[in-house]
Amino acid sequence: MTKYYWKELYSEINGCQKCRLCEQRTNIVIGEGDPKATIMFIGEGPGRDEDLSGRPFVGRAGQLLDKMIGAIGFRREEVYIANVVKCRPPNNRTPEESEADACLPYLRVQFALIRPKIIVCLGATAAKYIYDPNVRITRDRGVWKEKKGVWILPTYHPAALLRDESKKREAWENMQKLKQSVMRTESQQTSRLRVTSHVMVMMMTEQMRSQQHCFLHSLRN
Repeated sequence: MTKYYWKELYSEINGCQKCRLCEQRTNIVIGEGDPKATIMFIGEGPGRDEDLSGRPFVGRAGQLLDKMIGAIGFRREEVYIANVVKCRPPNNRTPEESEADACLPYLRVQFALIRPKIIVCLGATAAKYIYDPNVRITRDRGVWKEKKGVWILPTYHPAALLRDESKKREAWENMQKLKQSVMRTESQQTSRLRVTSHVMVMMMTEQMRSQQHCFLHSLRN
């Protein structure tokens, strides 16, 4: 794909017919949230509720995701939420590889536009295409991996937690790792801002001294 902006991306996706999923969709679910978010959450694909509304994660799994996001100190509108595929697979089945391949270029453009520092893969499908093709979510969940300056964290999909509540403790542990990483990132940003502010004050002070010197010199002449 060539260089895109949000308007062009939305136009391209809304007209997409690159795979069979377009034949039965009600709405395309592109994603939503802060277009400059620090954190992106990536799921598998839209379900029934998402297909009807055109919004990601609005059903029961979405309500649980909202709580997970809240647990790390963010609101839904402060992160960005999307899926590997933008159209609902029939009966909520796992997207076929050809379907994911057709949609992944759009997701890569979203990555490029948002430039997140952290990507959370919700479930095995998202982790397979973003984290590692050989991922096993039960083995790799909560294990950070860095790619091109972006930190990626796989964890359970909220729908899996609704099916098996015993996994919620593990997911909670993953969210705590995420929260700690966010806090470190914010601390580093604050430190950089303090250093930058200190340097700017010193430069301004030096500039004022120079201007004062020039002014006094002009008075003597």
